[in-house]
Amino acid sequence: MNTTLQALWLETRDSDSVRQRLHEVLRQSIIRMELAPGQALSEKELAETFAVSRQPVREAFIRLSEAGLVEVRPQRGTFVVKISQQAVLEARFVREAVEVAVAREAANRGLAPPVLAELRELIERQRRCSEPADHDRFFLLDESFHRTLSLGIGQQAAWKVTEEVKAQLDRVRYLSVPESTPLDKLIAQHEAIVDAIERQDTEAAVETMRIHQREILESLPDLVRRFPEMFQSAQTPSLAEEIQA
Repeated sequence: MNTTLQALWLETRDSDSVRQRLHEVLRQSIIRMELAPGQALSEKELAETFAVSRQPVREAFIRLSEAGLVEVRPQRGTFVVKISQQAVLEARFVREAVEVAVAREAANRGLAPPVLAELRELIERQRRCSEPADHDRFFLLDESFHRTLSLGIGQQAAWKVTEEVKAQLDRVRYLSVPESTPLDKLIAQHEAIVDAIERQDTEAAVETMRIHQREILESLPDLVRRFPEMFQSAQTPSLAEEIQA
């Protein structure tokens, strides 16, 4: 575990505070399943790993708890939370609403040529992640794609909302690639979104973004069957209805 966490530490920015870097390392480790659902986390061990005091580790645990990624149990310890289907579906609902609104606004107003060029470049870089498959790099580029789209219409707040809810989605997205959701399919959807926005076809932009955001509804039941140990045992009664919606 220490080697993996230390490698992720090197990906963080030196200019950030120790507290922020620890939070990002642990968040990414949980999202990428390096820290598995149900796994116990040792405040003392993590502090020793990064040669820091236990206070910033404790603060990182609090932030992760607020995001629903860890559970702090008094007198028992801190544990990575198993994936809740209900939390995933609620986060997906919010993200779809935000991202569809962004796509609609981008198509209505049009995007500046430099923003369109940046989106196209990000798609090309995503294609280079397909062969050989580099899932970690793809997801970083996927995040850059959606962030660029939101910021391209001046909606930084929209991206902030997306960032806050997507942690619950990202663990499922990592599990889904490539068996449940091929990279090529996601890349094609990105391209269709940009194509619709560039020609200012609002209806197509909205529909392609909606399809893209609902991709997880197709993969979630399969992932629950394949990785039952990763998910909370309680079933979500509205899952079938969400998929049919």
